[in-house]
Parts: sequence; structure tokens; C-alpha cells
Amino acid sequence: MTDLKVQHILTLTQLIAQGARHNFVPITTSYLGKSINKSQQSASKHLRELEKDGFIERIMHGRKFSVKITSKGYSEMVKLSSILKSSLNSFPSFVELKGTLVSGMGEGAYYMSLKGYTKQFKSKINYIPFPGTLNVKLHEKEYIEAAQQFRTLNGVIIKGFCDSKRTYGWVKCFKCKLNNSIDCELIILERTHHDESIIELISKTNIRKTAKLRDSSKLTIRIPIMG
Repeated sequence: MTDLKVQHILTLTQLIAQGARHNFVPITTSYLGKSINKSQQSASKHLRELEKDGFIERIMHGRKFSVKITSKGYSEMVKLSSILKSSLNSFPSFVELKGTLVSGMGEGAYYMSLKGYTKQFKSKINYIPFPGTLNVKLHEKEYIEAAQQFRTLNGVIIKGFCDSKRTYGWVKCFKCKLNNSIDCELIILERTHHDESIIELISKTNIRKTAKLRDSSKLTIRIPIMG
């Protein structure tokens, strides 16, 4: 890990942004404090500590001064950057949700069989789903909150449409794997009667039957995250 103190990272970042990597840059503690959202006194303390630890050099001009980051200071920032990049690139490439199977109200079969949806399913996810959805109850808060992010992530959009009876909302699809073996889609609906703890899956086949599932069966869903 880096030898830098957490409170000094923003200060060095701001100094680099001001051009202090290669040059002595005139700076005031009041300006620096505002830039890092700290008081003038805190900014002054940061500079003293950074100078003492050999991360910066200061040249005084009466009551004014100029600052330059030392090779040691820059090396520590490069090290920190490498650690951050490694951490950000090592995140799981999927979201995992766990829950149990519950029975729905039977509405999924009706909606999944509407031509306004089936034509789009065929062209966009390459199959017409079995008429019905598999309802999964998420019991843990972390899974419920993880599932909510799919409302803002990019998925395959099945557009809403109108017929002589009413208007139907959009459906967003995300490829996923059920119990590490069954290919299916997590669907996010523009309109739903379910609360946030219920997610719905669709597939080519009747998952409940082919996987021999019943209410309360434990399920694990993995949804790949693209980028």
C-alpha cells in the first residue's frame, strides 16, 4: 500500500492539477483549502506534513510560497493510481442474486403471449418466451438493492405498445443464468404489481417444470455485467 495518509491524497491531487509535478507553483492555503473542501488551517497543516514526509518541496517568498511535488510524492501517487486501477478492474463481472421461488398471480402468461411483445422478443432475444414468468422472492436487503440497479443499466429494450384496450409498458431484458445451469432473462418491467423484493425471469421453456422446482426452492441468479 501507499505511505500517503488518506487526508493528503486530495491535496497532492490538487497540486498535480495545478502543474506542481514539474514546476514550483505559487499557491495559497486559502485557495488550496477551498479546492479540497477543507479549512485554510487544514490545508496549511497538510502542506507542512507533506513537506516533513518528503512528498513536496516549498520555496518561501516572504509570506507567499511555491510548491512542487517531489519524486517521492509523485511515485506514491502513481502507486496509489495503480492500486485503484487494479481494484476497479477486479470487480466481479456479474451480479449474483439469491432468493426463493414463489407463485405469481398468473398475469405473466397473459402478458408474455401478447403479439406486441412476442414479435419483439423473437427479434431481440432470439426466442419467444414460455408464456409465464418465474417469480423469485429476494429476502436479503443486499440482494433487493442489487436488483434495483438494473432499472438504470442498459439492457435489451422491448418497447411498450398500445392496442384497442390499453397501453402496455416497456420490458428490459438481461441475460442470466439460473442455478448455474439454466439460460434465461431477468426482466425489468415499466409497470408491475410486485414490490421490490420480487424479480421475474423468462425462458424458452417452463423453468419450473424442466428444473423440477416448487415454491420455496432456493435459487441463485447470475447476471453478467457488460462494461
